[in-house]
Amino acid sequence: MTIPTSRPRLLLVKLSSLGDVVHTLPTLEALRLAYPQGHITWLVEEAFAPLLAGHPALDAVWTAPRLRWRGRQTGRDLRKLAGLALQVRHRRFDLVVDLQGLLKSAMWVALAQSPRKVGFDRTREGSWRVLTERLPPYDPDRHALLRYLDVARHLGAPEGPPRFRFPPLPLVSPELVFPSWGQAPLVILHPGARWATKLWPVAGWREVARWLLEKGLAVAVTGSANDRQMTESILEGLSGPAVNLAGRTLLLELISWLRLATLAVTTDTGPMHLAAAAGVPLVALFGPTAPWRTGPFGEGHEILRLPLSCSPCFKRQCLEPHCLAELPPAQVQAACEKVLYRLGVN
Repeated sequence: MTIPTSRPRLLLVKLSSLGDVVHTLPTLEALRLAYPQGHITWLVEEAFAPLLAGHPALDAVWTAPRLRWRGRQTGRDLRKLAGLALQVRHRRFDLVVDLQGLLKSAMWVALAQSPRKVGFDRTREGSWRVLTERLPPYDPDRHALLRYLDVARHLGAPEGPPRFRFPPLPLVSPELVFPSWGQAPLVILHPGARWATKLWPVAGWREVARWLLEKGLAVAVTGSANDRQMTESILEGLSGPAVNLAGRTLLLELISWLRLATLAVTTDTGPMHLAAAAGVPLVALFGPTAPWRTGPFGEGHEILRLPLSCSPCFKRQCLEPHCLAELPPAQVQAACEKVLYRLGVN
């Protein structure tokens, strides 16, 4: 079903999180194919806007501060919210697509003036009620990226493989921060995650980092500034070409680093999806979540998950997190070995 106007205005609402925004990029590309003359605006939270600003398939990016349901918004956030509300309300759209399916996205969809507001039926927090056009409730065990593409297909997008593009990426200079690299194959380790239950013990990361260095590979450990203490512990006392990048890369710089990597080893987190979108083979460690729902998309990845009856539980906190605490480093090393062998790296 298409829109008859010569240059239709589309609003795509996907506010967060990093992995979900990455999973939506192929839907953006599909919508661009469906509406080659359309004007497409993406509404996203400020933290993830750098992934979209300047994207070749987008005409505009509108940013929203993160809504704080517990605690007060800052004065700046309130002013930003008020200005954005006026902007959304006063711009008429031919089509609004909600791929978030939460109250925080439904608020913006409700404000928007459009004859068509499209999304899935029976989404969380009653968000489906503001839609004018509802697809049947999605299968939660269908990969998120494919679910989002289902909406694009409903709107007339042609079939085809998912496509990932990024805005222009900054150049990074590994030799300036990583003088010991020496052009050895680079492996990126990303040990952090927002959920405590997604974390693998530091001792395991240290053992894998040591093993990689002993094999003659270079290691870069990435993460946020809050991960710095953990990443320092991982590399402490290890010899060889290794660098701690935690807190030292902006979002697009991280993608540039990932594109230099031969392999990435990660928890189930946003940078895992960035790596997959950038075409980097992954060893991905899963515990409380389901890789068939939100695992790294594409071929060539190794997913590690212990066959426990309690997994996946989707819990953010757990008193006995056996699913990752008991994952042996030898199993992670074997998965790395398998990927490196396929790539011809001995």
